[in-house]
Amino acid sequence: MNNKQKGDILLEMKDVVIDGFSDDRWHEIIKGIDLTIRRGEVIGLIGESGAGKSTLGKAAMGFAQPGCRLTSGSIIFDSQELMTQPEKQKRKLWGSKIAYVAQSAAASFNPAHRLIDQTTESGIRHGLMTKQDAQADAIELYRAMQLPEADTIGFRYPHQVSGGQLQRAMTAMAMTSRPELIIFDEPTTALDVTTQVEVLASMRDAVAKFNTAAIYITHDLAVVAQMADRIMVLRYGETMEEAETTKMLKNPSHEYTKSLWSVRSIEKKATTSTDKILEVNNVSAAYGKNLNVLHDIKISVPRRKTVALVGESGSGKSTIARVVTGLLPANAGEVLFNGEPLPAALSGRSTKQLQKIQMIYQMADTAMNPRHTVGEIIGRPLEFYLGLKGEAKETRIIELLEMIELDESFFDRLPGELSGGQKQRICIARALAAEPELIICDEVTSALDQIVQEGILKLLLKLQNDLGVSYIFITHDIATVRAISDEIVVMLEGKVIEQGMKDEIFSPPHPEYTELLLSSVPEMDPNWLTELLKKRATG
Repeated sequence: MNNKQKGDILLEMKDVVIDGFSDDRWHEIIKGIDLTIRRGEVIGLIGESGAGKSTLGKAAMGFAQPGCRLTSGSIIFDSQELMTQPEKQKRKLWGSKIAYVAQSAAASFNPAHRLIDQTTESGIRHGLMTKQDAQADAIELYRAMQLPEADTIGFRYPHQVSGGQLQRAMTAMAMTSRPELIIFDEPTTALDVTTQVEVLASMRDAVAKFNTAAIYITHDLAVVAQMADRIMVLRYGETMEEAETTKMLKNPSHEYTKSLWSVRSIEKKATTSTDKILEVNNVSAAYGKNLNVLHDIKISVPRRKTVALVGESGSGKSTIARVVTGLLPANAGEVLFNGEPLPAALSGRSTKQLQKIQMIYQMADTAMNPRHTVGEIIGRPLEFYLGLKGEAKETRIIELLEMIELDESFFDRLPGELSGGQKQRICIARALAAEPELIICDEVTSALDQIVQEGILKLLLKLQNDLGVSYIFITHDIATVRAISDEIVVMLEGKVIEQGMKDEIFSPPHPEYTELLLSSVPEMDPNWLTELLKKRATG
């Protein structure tokens, strides 16, 4: 057996230490980790935010992200020591022998170039094939990734395909030079459950077909169960546990791993109310003049309750939020708040109307000014809506920090000094500062690991109980829906397919699309995806 055969060691990382720079000093963020990957093997890296998953994954390429440095240890890839190798030599490996698939496909493609030109760039640049051969190969890869119209989809621009299609195109781009190792960094986190199934299946098939080793980084335990042969659990830059996937799922040995397995156990007991704070009556809306994206929508939100909007990407969930907030005026129908019609456009609404409906966005990173302190971020709505200044404003900011289970030590911090969960809590505090009656939560937990998600959901439930606020909760995560909602609205292609109390929606029989959504939620079973695909193939 030679060193190119399946099962031989491809990557060996020994006692790897990586430093990160913060608070004007260097400190260890990866603390002497060992990691071995064999050819054709997939290893999953899991752990909460800050565990070091992405840092370790990138280090497998011999790459240290900005603000980090490879300090000591050994990283041997295919007999080459990457720890000390000059970057010029490593760049010959990147894109040819080692590829990287990022979380955000939209941010990874150049919007000015067609997909096929970007897919073929690596193979052509590394001299592996001619342009003609590279294009033919790209089409075969699109077909392997189960992309529709594989012969022509590459000639579209990134904005002309869906998020799931773009994610698969990025995997095809990584595969174009037939790398020996791919690092998948949270590649399905932002996808709805039905799209995620398709992307997972195509990635798994492609890895198996080309005998590619992979590091699969994720905070979703059920997803990693479908992809990985082995799982390594990280926390604070150290290995907590490592084992074959089946063994770890059945019997995790470390207490921290057991805590990961037990998260998301909360489920709100759904209750109803006839007192409606918001009514959306027969609303249609369009982007541009002729293309309606919402069709005769009729939903309502009871006071002090949570209505979850669920459905795949493009179903119209976020568009409803834009109509309710006045960012997208409806072209038919009306929106009532506390029984009174709201002006369709934001510009026509009074300050009081703006105050009472607030929104929390998916990406806390981009929702805050990085140059403003936490005190300035929370203080702005206190001034704008309530007229608070000076000591009164400062006192209220500290009260709001305590309300979101942080303390006054965060007052002068900048967003860059906060974890993902802390950033989202600050966004919640900013929304609460206006003293709203309705908060629209748009995928507010989708970018967070499961432990942090659970903390945010518990916080939102507590705030609802304490303050009586109502929520519209937009999500593609069925576990989140179970945890937070009283009522559910299922959407598809801009229409309401089904709506009702949570217990009713989750109880069979289901309409066909609701059944598709529910059956697409990954389970903690390594055979789940295989069995689901078999079931769907046989009808």
